[in-house]
Amino acid sequence: MRAAALQYVRKVSGFRAPAAHNREVFDRAVDEITEATMKLLDGLEVRGAATRSTVEG
Repeated sequence: MRAAALQYVRKVSGFRAPAAHNREVFDRAVDEITEATMKLLDGLEVRGAATRSTVEG
C-alpha cells in the first residue's frame, strides 16, 4: 500500500523526491494516503464472494 501511495504522491506533486524543506509534508501525505487506502480496502464488501471462514471450514 505504501509503495502505491508513494507513487501517487510523486505523480501529483511532480517530484520524485522532495527537497528537504518539503520532506515532512511529502511523507505525511504518503502516510495519510496509505491509511486511507487500507481503510477503503478493509471496508469493501464483495457480494457473492465466499467468506474466509466458509472456505476454510
